[in-house]
Amino acid sequence: MGTFADRYFANDPAQLKLARTLYQGAAQLPLVCPHGHVDPHLFADTDYHFGNPVELMILPDHYVLRVLHSHGVDYADLGIPEIGKPAPQRDPRGVWQIFADHFYLYAATPTGIWIQNELTDVFGIAEPLNGRNAQAVYAAVQQALSGADFTPRKLYKRFNITVLSTTDGASDDLALHRQIKTSGWEGHILPTFRADTIVNIDAAAWTGEVEKLGAASHIQIGSYVQFIQAVESRRAWFVENGATATDLAVVEATTADVPAAEMERLFQKGLAHTINAEETNRFISGMLMELARMSSEDGLVMQLHVGSLRNHDRALFEKYGPDLGADFPITVEFTRALQPLLNRYGNHPNFHLILFTLDEATYSRELAPLASYYPAVKLGPPWWFHDNLNGMQRFFEQAVDSGGLFNTVGFNDDTRAFLSIPARHDVWRRAGANWLAGLTLRGVVEENTAEMMMKALSCGLALQAYKLEEYAPKEARLV
Repeated sequence: MGTFADRYFANDPAQLKLARTLYQGAAQLPLVCPHGHVDPHLFADTDYHFGNPVELMILPDHYVLRVLHSHGVDYADLGIPEIGKPAPQRDPRGVWQIFADHFYLYAATPTGIWIQNELTDVFGIAEPLNGRNAQAVYAAVQQALSGADFTPRKLYKRFNITVLSTTDGASDDLALHRQIKTSGWEGHILPTFRADTIVNIDAAAWTGEVEKLGAASHIQIGSYVQFIQAVESRRAWFVENGATATDLAVVEATTADVPAAEMERLFQKGLAHTINAEETNRFISGMLMELARMSSEDGLVMQLHVGSLRNHDRALFEKYGPDLGADFPITVEFTRALQPLLNRYGNHPNFHLILFTLDEATYSRELAPLASYYPAVKLGPPWWFHDNLNGMQRFFEQAVDSGGLFNTVGFNDDTRAFLSIPARHDVWRRAGANWLAGLTLRGVVEENTAEMMMKALSCGLALQAYKLEEYAPKEARLV
């Protein structure tokens, strides 16, 4: 029988022993964080300290908020401000008490696992959080947050992170990244070009984003051609500042060769706020082709997150805004949708496309087969609702059976919650060790092959796929 140190491993003695060996062989490898949403300001300020536990662990986390909402907790009771109104006076200890009273709701969920591991491994609090110990835990966390060693830069080293990429808007001046780079600090914080706000032409804020894009690129944007020139200019600025990847979230994966004249007409309709839903989808399909063309030229890895219908609860969105938990998976089709793009760029030696989905059924049916054929395509790890122990097991069984481990990109933590990063990587590595141990005992792979695969899924694949190998020690790389 295993101990807490053997958490998430199978109870079978032989599998447990081998899983433990595989995990221990990879546990000291550095963390590679090629895609996430941590604010670069944390690292630009040499003495940055986190706020209180509520600001750190509850309010920014849509995983936490959606579960509380599902059990009747009002967003107002959590101190979340309404759009256009002053922020309410928030009693952080009271909000923490609400969270602790409901913490049992997160049992066996990834959120529960991450937070409990965070409390145990980062803050040294072994006792499970509940309503009775809520205030004592709050005080202990707050005391730690105030400590001299609890700065993001020092935690970056403590967590053994070798490189971390942020998510940055297309018009961001990247001043914080330049500040970090010139500070003399040994950490590696890289920007990622996020294109959502300039691609989603039907968004109310789109014209304002186009204006910001023009200002940032010093191009007066009045036409589609000028728009594309501005996007290319901004991508070049990101490359100059260390970016290796772009990112875009779309509901559907449809791509199309849209004539330039049609894209111009759609662009003008966007500026005039007269574009309809069908035209919006057509514009986005054309932009996906354009962004792929740009990646084939400037070498930025293209990440595509597909299948989330965002802001499903309109009343919540109108009252409080986005990113509060009301986003849901939908069914997605990839094979026909991506055919125009892959026919043009799927075999291009300088094009690299990483695909993520919330529709697990596509792993073995479409995505892994696409990745196992087209040199440009790699499959991203379980995303969002599937970033959990069971989701990882399903991913290994479906994606690797159809496409092979080396047509995936390993793991990325995809989080705003900096302190949860070690827990997220630990869950992935333990899930991987347990899966590989099972394969080895069944004679599917030899033990030395399992060891090589364990290193790959821990960090080697991510380093290679995101072109980050220069930032990692030799022992972390695939070759």
